[in-house]
Amino acid sequence: MNLQRAHAAPGGHSAGPGASHWLTDSHGSLPLVAPLASQWDALLQATAARATGGASPAPMSGAAFDWLMHLAMSPGTLLELTDVTARQWQRLQAFSLRAANQEAENCIDPLPQDKRFNDGRWRRWPYNIAAQSFLLGQQWAHRATAGVPGVSSHHADMVTFAMRQFMDMFAPSNFVATNPVVTEATLREAGMNLFRGAAHWLEDAQRQLAGRKPIGTDDFPVGVKVALTPGSVVFRNGLMELIQYAPTTASVHPEPVLIVPAWIMKYYILDLQPHNSLVKFLVDHGHTVFMISWKNPAAADRDVGMNDYLRLGPLAALTAIRAIAPGRRVHAAGYCVGGTLLAIAAASLAKSGARSRSPLATVTLLAAQVDFTEPGELSLFIDEAQISFMEQLMRTQGYLDASQMAGAFMLLRSNDLIWSARINHYLLGKREPPSDLMAWNADSTRLPYRMHSEYLRSLFLHNELATGRYQVDGRPVAITDIRAPIFAVGTTYDHVAPWRSVYKIHLLTDTDVTFVLASGGHNVGIVAAPGNDRNPGRGQYQIKTHGHNAPYLDAEAWHALAAMHAGSWWPAWQAWLADHSGRRGKPPSMGAAKAGFRPLAPAPGTYVLAT
Repeated sequence: MNLQRAHAAPGGHSAGPGASHWLTDSHGSLPLVAPLASQWDALLQATAARATGGASPAPMSGAAFDWLMHLAMSPGTLLELTDVTARQWQRLQAFSLRAANQEAENCIDPLPQDKRFNDGRWRRWPYNIAAQSFLLGQQWAHRATAGVPGVSSHHADMVTFAMRQFMDMFAPSNFVATNPVVTEATLREAGMNLFRGAAHWLEDAQRQLAGRKPIGTDDFPVGVKVALTPGSVVFRNGLMELIQYAPTTASVHPEPVLIVPAWIMKYYILDLQPHNSLVKFLVDHGHTVFMISWKNPAAADRDVGMNDYLRLGPLAALTAIRAIAPGRRVHAAGYCVGGTLLAIAAASLAKSGARSRSPLATVTLLAAQVDFTEPGELSLFIDEAQISFMEQLMRTQGYLDASQMAGAFMLLRSNDLIWSARINHYLLGKREPPSDLMAWNADSTRLPYRMHSEYLRSLFLHNELATGRYQVDGRPVAITDIRAPIFAVGTTYDHVAPWRSVYKIHLLTDTDVTFVLASGGHNVGIVAAPGNDRNPGRGQYQIKTHGHNAPYLDAEAWHALAAMHAGSWWPAWQAWLADHSGRRGKPPSMGAAKAGFRPLAPAPGTYVLAT
């Protein structure tokens, strides 16, 4: 850069005798100060991000200001809230007069998903008054935050969410004196439940400070208690291992099944134990199954991007599978963000060549979104300010740690994942028996800086995939190019990929779509093995196929018309795969040594073991 000696500040005013020649260039800019200022900004924001767990204070401050200003300028709304307050007090007073009667009718009922007051002891005096007071206050807070005219919908949602978190902190169920279940246990056990709870809290705090997993999760070592389906790693690159599972039937369907799991979690949620392993279920029904096992990235992988995950993930896996099972098309399935990546891969393959030569026989999307306009409450944590704040944190360490994501996911279901757990562990002194799903959930992974930034900006913030602007190798791809039949699964209580958002695949494709709505949440609704139907949340599903020439059916109409079935949706999917498969024959070899895809290690491989 051509620097000049200048004693005049920009704008023609004298900078005084202390001005130095290195401050400005011929355009009046500050070439050395600007990078230094940027570094200061990055350092401050990264330090603040570590203190807040990656949550930026700016978006919530802006939302609160927006809400307060509009509330102050809405005298009609304030008058209405005053009226609501008076009527709620009247209802509560009337309830209090008859509260001694255990059968007294509630003046307000909790929301269906709120299980805090289900125990019959909450209908006894004075606990029923405490519960009803809280629920009325919760209703008032929602009306006060969600019904103010002029507040942007995003800000209104943020303030409503924050108010709900604040209210949940002070729910009567969280305190010994106002929780009848805890009070009764304390009297019955002479306080020993609280003593055990204190010991549990101390143990949990020590493990957290030491960076150890929660108690009980060590009971399920990978490859010993979970991830047990036999197989071999037949391909490995710098981002993933490809596992081929050994056949258990004399004949198999000719089309292999490739599963693309999310890289924000370990793959073995789909291969937990033999009784609830989706992999084993498919293998036992005559399918040759391949699984991608993603590498747990480190700081050195900071520049790995979305296109790297596409190229080194499903596209590389398809190349290996075509060498092992030549001439055979593939049933591809993706879970969560793995499903989003699979949709990108399918659209890219359709664009790159003749559709009739596509290597994909079918595409299955498990709790996976391709349109991000309505991603549920997760969108509360995703805007320009929040992403920029998070990028500063990731830039300094090269990745986003799973613990820095966990807080947001837990807040989405704070009643179940935070407060209910604390009541059981610390007030009732109980320890939940460890489970394979709990152990998997604690086996966290990291997200590379570049990939996560691209993912949040391209998909969540700008919705490029649904609008035909997402680029692969410099060319935009479109979901409408996919012609393979699609099987899509949503779950009723999904806080990560709401089923109505998953359902939008119908708007973006010109192919047959079979949609399943399974009971349960993002994980439990997918890991819904047959034989577990007695477990709530795994007991039923709806299914309906929409032909590519049929008129569009909106989500609510679909929900009203789709047939309800008891049990697991897995057999329905397997039957769908079989219907789109050829005649069964001899299983392919394990790997293809001549093509360079020889077995490298027994399943579950090495990448899944990395911490």
